[in-house]
Amino acid sequence: MPKNVLVAYGTTNGSTAEIAETVAGVLRREGLTAEARAAGSVGSAAPYDAVVVGGGLYAGHWHRDARRFVRRRGGDLAGRPLWLFSSGPLDPSASERDIPPVPWVSKAEARLDARDHVTFGGCLREGARGWVARMILRGGKGGDFRDFGRIEEWAAGIARELTRD
Repeated sequence: MPKNVLVAYGTTNGSTAEIAETVAGVLRREGLTAEARAAGSVGSAAPYDAVVVGGGLYAGHWHRDARRFVRRRGGDLAGRPLWLFSSGPLDPSASERDIPPVPWVSKAEARLDARDHVTFGGCLREGARGWVARMILRGGKGGDFRDFGRIEEWAAGIARELTRD
């Protein structure tokens, strides 16, 4: 049964990495082998039985590293159980309603027959990199809107699917 799961992510300031680490931690707790890795550091998804890919949202686009990973590793991903997540809204909306994926992610989800996509709230803290991030923080719009209970619940659902397969 030991399924080997990759949780790949694209992040700029670390918020999406923390979500990916949480997902991997839940999968491990449920008896799976799982590791969270920066998408740009993954040479191949072939050694994994299942893959979760997450990307931070920036101006309506999934993080570049997450997009590149999905594009370049599409052949590896096509035959495996695949889940996608986005991280981004800097308000409580992601915990209040289902937010659909941005267009590029929606197309990838359909093309690769992903089992699910979910959007989690984002996090933007003081000291964040990037001009836009600094402007958002200056405007008082930063904060942590991630719901780790919801993230853990979603990851536990993935674990249930994988241990049932």
